[in-house]
Amino acid sequence: MKILHVEAGKFLYGGARQVQYIVEGLAARGIDNLLACPAGSDTARQQPAGVRVVPMKMGGDGDPGMVLRLASLIRAEKPDLVHLHSRRGADTWGGLAAKLAGVPCVLSRRVDNPESRLAVAIKYRLYDHVITISEGIRQVLLSEGLAPEKVTCVRSAVDATPYLAPVDAATFRAEFGLPADALVAGVVAQMIPRKGHRYLLSVLPGLLEKHPKLIVLIFGQGPLEAELRAEVQSRGLDAAVRFAGFRHDLPRWLGGLDLLVHPADMEGLGVSLLQASAAGVPIVTTRAGGLPEAVLDGVTGLLIDPGNEAQLAAAIDRLAADPALRARFGAAGRARILAEFSIDAMVAGNLAVYRQVLRP
Repeated sequence: MKILHVEAGKFLYGGARQVQYIVEGLAARGIDNLLACPAGSDTARQQPAGVRVVPMKMGGDGDPGMVLRLASLIRAEKPDLVHLHSRRGADTWGGLAAKLAGVPCVLSRRVDNPESRLAVAIKYRLYDHVITISEGIRQVLLSEGLAPEKVTCVRSAVDATPYLAPVDAATFRAEFGLPADALVAGVVAQMIPRKGHRYLLSVLPGLLEKHPKLIVLIFGQGPLEAELRAEVQSRGLDAAVRFAGFRHDLPRWLGGLDLLVHPADMEGLGVSLLQASAAGVPIVTTRAGGLPEAVLDGVTGLLIDPGNEAQLAAAIDRLAADPALRARFGAAGRARILAEFSIDAMVAGNLAVYRQVLRP
């Protein structure tokens, strides 16, 4: 079996990392994999093991030329199936390219943002099957009219191993310039509106009155960074907020957090939450999308309603005030990741869909 994978992301964020897990896992099972990705991207530089990478121009939704470039690649390589892993043009242009080349096509859907029933009726004709990374996303598609037999949930996975090693507290605090007695809440997310950074900054002044040793570490990068930095300064939060940037060595430090906060408005599943759980970190997040599948309310963390700042403040306050509860949630989260979110299960799930699509 030969599969052409298309991943249009430029950076190894959650979705692109999942693609890396999938192609390497498939290669280990004897599947011939070809991975098309943007020239100069992190994915192109990483060169996943056992996978042939084809860097090419990918200009996103405004680049219809992707259709011809991908169709040419499909005709030259003759894969049995095309698997589209991302948006940014790869979904629509990739689907059209597969149709032009007459090759079956599978789409992975990683976001829960709604689409009109008309758009779903037209666009999803391009795909022989759709794989969602959470049941929450699957239910969104079903509610928009996609036939149940055409969509399968295969949850994202996490390689827990790098997150299992204990983090030395003194080394962690020295790395990020934190006081020895700091209570550290982390945010690990792209700096884009739907991740909800603004809600945390809004409630932080009130939380600092109750927990003056609280410090927020914001990991990541994105178009909202300048705006968020300005808001931190305007609220007088410079001493309580650190911008840690995008860290390739995040597994080394994630376990040093006392809690992770992810107040997202929309989310497919939340890979950073799975990573935090693997590191034994308790979580505060919302009931948006697939997040209730990543975090069990009252077991591995606390869930709130999206955009509800009062609930957000209360949940952070509860965890900040209770070290025993943080430890219990963290231990339960790690055990659940090891039991339910393995890479092997995700690879097997994707392979089962391929075989279903290719079955005569």
